[in-house]
Amino acid sequence: MATTSTLKKLDHRYLWHPFTPMTEWCAEDPLIIERAEGNYLIDTDGKRYLDGISSLWVNVHGHHRPEIDQAVHDQLDKVAHTTFLGLTHPPAIELAKRLIEIAPQGLARVFFSDNGSTAVEVALKMAFQYWQQRGKPRKQKFLSLQEAYHGDTVGSVSVGGIEIFHQIFHPLLFSTLKADISSIENLVQQIKDHADELAAVVVEPLVQGAAGMLVMPKGFLKATENACRENKVLLIVDEVATGFGRTGKMFACEQEQIQPDLMAIAKGITGGYLPLAATLATEEIYSAFLGQPEEFKTFFHGHSYTANPLACAAALASLDVFKKEKVLEKLPAKMAYLQKSLEHFWNLEHVGDIRQKGMMAGIELVRDKNTRQPYEYKERIGHRVCMKVRSKGVILRPLGNVVVLMPPLSITLEEIDLLLNATYEAIEEITC
Repeated sequence: MATTSTLKKLDHRYLWHPFTPMTEWCAEDPLIIERAEGNYLIDTDGKRYLDGISSLWVNVHGHHRPEIDQAVHDQLDKVAHTTFLGLTHPPAIELAKRLIEIAPQGLARVFFSDNGSTAVEVALKMAFQYWQQRGKPRKQKFLSLQEAYHGDTVGSVSVGGIEIFHQIFHPLLFSTLKADISSIENLVQQIKDHADELAAVVVEPLVQGAAGMLVMPKGFLKATENACRENKVLLIVDEVATGFGRTGKMFACEQEQIQPDLMAIAKGITGGYLPLAATLATEEIYSAFLGQPEEFKTFFHGHSYTANPLACAAALASLDVFKKEKVLEKLPAKMAYLQKSLEHFWNLEHVGDIRQKGMMAGIELVRDKNTRQPYEYKERIGHRVCMKVRSKGVILRPLGNVVVLMPPLSITLEEIDLLLNATYEAIEEITC
């Protein structure tokens, strides 16, 4: 193994990191994570850091869970990978059954892929093709929310709405309708006005994560579903970030008894171990793709690593942990403690807003609390706060001027204290 110093030089020489200003990255000292235990990451020098963002919102039960480790080892003794085109295998079959058992009512079929963006892309293509094969060729448009984030492939970016991520790609995108989270009346009216051409409405249920943890008003999601049903428009929910316990239920849809037509899931599906995603569909949608081969109703989409057996085995083990550890039953106390503890942050001069839903929270930093004047992007205030938090033994990653907290569901109350104390001190030191 190369020394830490050598690894840092090699990183700067050869790597290109995602969502990272590389000039800034190469001017800083990179943190190299070598291993992990429980809710902590450990660097090449042996220093421990609380994983305050679940390794980008994916880790659920903590790192190095014996049950998931063993499941992956056991599957590795059988087969690491086999194509899912023309073949199948036990872990995928069992996982599909169990996903449907815990999914919102009405979802009946599972199409596997390998990341959240692709799961959304699959849902968009399914919705489009569904209407073409149901004799409604005009229904080609999609409606999504402003500030939405659904991934980075071209279709997913098209239904996204975060300018800093997406504006440069506008010439590549297909046009979509947009509604604002602040006005359910506007969204419902747009669905009515464009029903003849709308294939689907796409939403992140309850929380727009990458937008800075924007929380939907109560009833917004249900009103969206009702409008879709009344106007014969499909509803796609993107549960990539909100799924697997993040809002207190297995899926955020359950908070308002939503029955989507298509649901995209990823991130926490394997407990944060391996890349896996899925798009769940109703039997009605699935049936539109049935026919003789020469009719070409087939859904022509797939990936080399679709339904990877190792990933499916990890996902099954993660679901077992949910059940054995009663993870969802233990969440209300943690969520209440997090909510109560966050109130202290209002005392900070430069905290303009605190947004929380379940184990998802965002602390928005502003230059002036009274006018809500934001910091300029070039000031990198969120980044600077997170770098300061790191020096206190906690890993966070900002979304612009919003400091995001999304720890593993396995976090303890004592670790919530560590997370919040370090964050509070860092905000105070950097902004004052």
